[in-house]
Amino acid sequence: MTTMDIDRAWDLHPQVSVRPEPFGALLYHFGTRRLTFLKDRRLLAVVESLAQAPTARAACLAAGVGETELPRFGRALDALVQSSMVVGRTS
Repeated sequence: MTTMDIDRAWDLHPQVSVRPEPFGALLYHFGTRRLTFLKDRRLLAVVESLAQAPTARAACLAAGVGETELPRFGRALDALVQSSMVVGRTS
């Protein structure tokens, strides 16, 4: 099973749709039919910027996540990896 390494490049799974909401966002995976709630607007910003960022750490820092908050955001991103919402970038 893959685990989140914030110093690696990640992306949303191609079958995941993101719907921003006032509380954060809804992520829906069309392949697994899984629905995930993001309850933090900064986590939404991180997830939306993963494709352009060289690493998940860079995406977090660009979204205003402080160094002391990185472990918490890393755990949140790891949960998204475990649910196949986020996948390692291959290219």
